[in-house]
This record gives sequence, structure tokens and C-alpha cells, in this order.
Amino acid sequence: MTQPPSAALTIAGSDCSAGAGIQADLKTFQHFGVHGLTAVTCVVAETACIVRHVHPVPVSIVRDQVELLLASFPVAAVKTGMLFSAAHIHAVAEILAAHRKLPLVVDPVMLASTGDSLLEPEAVAVYQERLLPLAYLITPNLPEAEALLGSPIPTAAALEDAARQLARRYHTNVLLKGGHLDGPDCLDLLVADGEVFRFTVPRLAVAGSHGTGCTLSAAVTARLALGDSLPAAVAAAKAYLTDTLRHSYTFAPCHGAAVHALNQGTNMK
Repeated sequence: MTQPPSAALTIAGSDCSAGAGIQADLKTFQHFGVHGLTAVTCVVAETACIVRHVHPVPVSIVRDQVELLLASFPVAAVKTGMLFSAAHIHAVAEILAAHRKLPLVVDPVMLASTGDSLLEPEAVAVYQERLLPLAYLITPNLPEAEALLGSPIPTAAALEDAARQLARRYHTNVLLKGGHLDGPDCLDLLVADGEVFRFTVPRLAVAGSHGTGCTLSAAVTARLALGDSLPAAVAAAKAYLTDTLRHSYTFAPCHGAAVHALNQGTNMK
């Protein structure tokens, strides 16, 4: 009998265009040879161009999925993506509080790449109070970090102070993604156990970035499930995301204007 692979659980929304959400997570898990488990929190009618509708899965069903999977599989790492509501976050945090030994990667999904909100306003406080303190790593982008801190992060020079503030506030490690800053390079900054690691890659000329945050956090989760240290997991995840973006492809233009790239390069591997 074949030895089963390591297993990782994603608790996130379903993206029908398959560029983000649990679909992106599963592609990423498979790339790294990890068995992917999914607990669906929302069904989202979206593409890289538009978020048309968000249908939350009942909290009781989300709870049942997570509890069943944790009881049935040797889960080695967990990530959360789109949780949508305060009730969903509260339920997930309550379950994961009983599994503190599992490395938890929290991608605090608040906005789609289109700018559409993916989180109810009152849910931010529950993120801050209940879920972020349980995390082994949080992976906010700049707008999410600014929302969590309540202050702007205007330049690359401000990234380290912001990441350290988040690490102190939530007693966790922080991967602060700086891709929203202008410049020829993209800088992501990891604060892990008080040490700072910088990951810089040239900015790639792709048409869109739908699903990059999901893919990056899923890749980190997969590598943690395989036993990597956190800096090594982030380095492997960054390399994978860069390669995926290099091989990304486009479909139809958005409303006859800009063409968006779906982050689906793993389909070609």
C-alpha cells in the first residue's frame, strides 16, 4: 500500500473561476505533493474581473466540515482564507483553539483584487480578537495590514515597523506582502521569532493578480505540512508563486478593457 502524503486543510471560499480560493489552494497543495482538504465557507460568483455574488455557507455546515476533517485525517497544517462573517470566524477560531499544535496560516482576506469587499465590516474585530492570536503565521497584504493596524504603510521603509507591530500585537509571525507599493521590485517581509527576512523579486508584467495571495499562503502551508522551517517555507512559496506568475495566462478582457491573468500556471506543470 502506498504511504499517504502529508495532509493540509484549507478553510476558505470557493471561486468559480478557479483562480483563487480553495481551487487555487488545491492546485498549490497538489504541486507540493500534499493531500488537500477543504472546508468551504462561501460560494463566490466571481472572475478576475468582477465579484458578482457571495453566498455564505451556513456556519453549522462550516463547523461540521472542519470538525469532521480534523477528526478523520492526520492534518499537518491548516490555512484560512475567505471567512466572510464574524460568525464564521468565531466558529473556526473556536475549533482551532483546541488544535494549537497545528501550524495555522491565516490569510486575512478582506478585499478581492477587483476591490470588492470579501469581509463583513464587523468581522474585522473578531479576526483581531479570536483568530489572529491563534495563528502561527499571518499573511496580510498592505491594505489588510493597514486595516489591522489602523494606520497607513506608505513606503517600503515602513514595512518592517508595520510587520513588527503586527507580530507584537497578535503574538504571531508575520509575512507582510508589499506588492501594492510602487517600484520595479516586489518586497515581502517576514518577521519570524523576532528575526527579519526579506524576499525581493522583480515585478512581473502580468495583466492581473487574481489569486496570488491564496496561492502564496497555500504554498507556505504546504511546505509547513512537509516539515519546513518557516523561513524555508516562505522562500519555497515565493519561488513557486513567481514561477506561477511567469507562466500565467489570460482569457477574455474585462468589459472590453484590461485583460486579467488568472493565477493558474500550475495547470501547465
